[in-house]
Amino acid sequence: QVQVVESGGGLVQAGDSLRLSCAASGRTFSSYAMGWFRQAPGKAREFVAAINSSSVSLTYASSVKDRFTISRDGAKNTVYLQMNSLKPEDTAVYYCAASIRSRTLRNSYEYDYWGQGTQVTVSS
Repeated sequence: QVQVVESGGGLVQAGDSLRLSCAASGRTFSSYAMGWFRQAPGKAREFVAAINSSSVSLTYASSVKDRFTISRDGAKNTVYLQMNSLKPEDTAVYYCAASIRSRTLRNSYEYDYWGQGTQVTVSS
C-alpha cells in the first residue's frame, strides 16, 4: 500500500509561482510513475503532468506546458510540481497520484494511489 500526501497549495495572485509537493510512502517509490491532476469546480478531473520512474520521460498538458515543471527526488520519496506564471484558470484542487506502472501516464485510470488534494487559488 502506498500513501500519497500533497502539500504546498494556497492563494496567490496571477503571475505568481507555487511549488506543490507530494510525499509518497513505501520503499518502492523509485519504481512508480507519478502524476499530477487537477479538478476545478464543476469540471472533470484533468491531467496536468507526469513523470516516469526514472525521471527520463516527462509529459505535460498543453495548458501548462512551459509554465509548470514536474520533478522527483528519490531520496525524499517526493514529487514536485513547480508552477510559474499562474493564471486564474489554474485554480483547482491539485491531486498527486502514483502508479505501479513505470512509464509516463496521462490517464487517471492508470493510477493506483491518490492523495486527498491541495487547493490552489489564483486571483486576478
